[in-house]
Amino acid sequence: MTRSTILAATTAIVALTASQAQAAGYYLQEQSVRGAGRAYSGEVADQGVSSLWWNPAAIARSPREIYGGLHAVFVDAKVTNQGSTITYPGGTTIPVQGEPRAFNPIQNGVAPNFAIATPIGDHFALGLSVAAPFNFTTEYRGNSWARYDALTSRLTTADIQLTGAMQVTDWLDVGLGVSAQHTEAKLQTAYPNLSPALPDGVSQLSGDGWDFGWSAGAQAHLGKVSLGASYRAKIEHDLDGRVLVAGLLGPLAPANRDIDGSAAFATPWVATLGARWRATDKLTLDAQVQRIGWSEFKAIDVKFAGGGGETLFQGYKDTTSGGVGLDYAVNDRLTLRTGVQYDPTPTPDDARTTRVPDGDRWLYSAGATAQVTGSLKLDAALTYIDFASSDVLHDTTFYEGTPAATTTRLRGEVQGQGYVLSLGLRKTF
Repeated sequence: MTRSTILAATTAIVALTASQAQAAGYYLQEQSVRGAGRAYSGEVADQGVSSLWWNPAAIARSPREIYGGLHAVFVDAKVTNQGSTITYPGGTTIPVQGEPRAFNPIQNGVAPNFAIATPIGDHFALGLSVAAPFNFTTEYRGNSWARYDALTSRLTTADIQLTGAMQVTDWLDVGLGVSAQHTEAKLQTAYPNLSPALPDGVSQLSGDGWDFGWSAGAQAHLGKVSLGASYRAKIEHDLDGRVLVAGLLGPLAPANRDIDGSAAFATPWVATLGARWRATDKLTLDAQVQRIGWSEFKAIDVKFAGGGGETLFQGYKDTTSGGVGLDYAVNDRLTLRTGVQYDPTPTPDDARTTRVPDGDRWLYSAGATAQVTGSLKLDAALTYIDFASSDVLHDTTFYEGTPAATTTRLRGEVQGQGYVLSLGLRKTF
């Protein structure tokens, strides 16, 4: 019983953490306010510190510059029960009791970014950037129908990247970045006792860890056309923490524990290709496509304090996202932007959970840059996110392999939309 309980909790937290690197899931694309205004359609081919997350070559020929941005994320979502059941030992099956709808389980939040870069001589540049690529919280009430899958899910990350870039020729730039990424996570899930008349138990897992990765990119500046390509490598993550199980009664009481645990998994690689075309003196057209190697998240290796472990296979799929946009220079002091992006979910249709209630999405953005002073620019953007309706389909067997085995079959529908308000400053010095 104890082993199965720890496995379930560890699997849940890793599934949460791994909803990553680029595209849908709970990865935050909000790494540039300027980019938000055109739905991130040209960042890999643009220059300056606010494009560092997308391409380490972006600073090769930019001036000494500092950037800071904040993105306020608001999500309006509803997760509705569609006939979920629980089967107790002996085969008795009843509907999952509790609130049939969860309103706004995805909590609002703020995603910050910061970057600074300086030229070194005539052909080199160094940069430092800080991003929060995974930063969100989901919460369900204690009597929600989703409680046997998720109660609280909290994930925060800080990615610190050191970048070096070089002008190879008068038209070609290259760059390399090395990242240190710190992850903290906390997760709670209700555990059923052996009778619907008894209160639920609870499992809580918390953990953290530092992990490292790299990225590389290039830009070609060919007159009115700029091309960009980059590759962000997968990161092998290791989380160390504790599993607390409490509130189990009767024959399940021996499973109440406070024990160390760990999990190892890989987040996807991201390949990005984009272009910017200066069609006129005022109008620049942008396009970008990304291929995300979600299939790297193929297994979770779980280990327990004192020995033992298990390999858990996953079903995430590779995705391709793409966007188009434009920049229009009204005058020397004001530039307007707009863009649209399609961003499919990597979560499998046949095993989607309430903890990651994701769906395909469209992003529609508008933004602007104002030249406040000769060296200071103010960026602003507003993004509307239209989530396609998706289905929850998640089965869990608690205490598997014992006479107490209890199975939940969660079925539900997810609907939602989101808004992102972004503000940032860029200053040359």
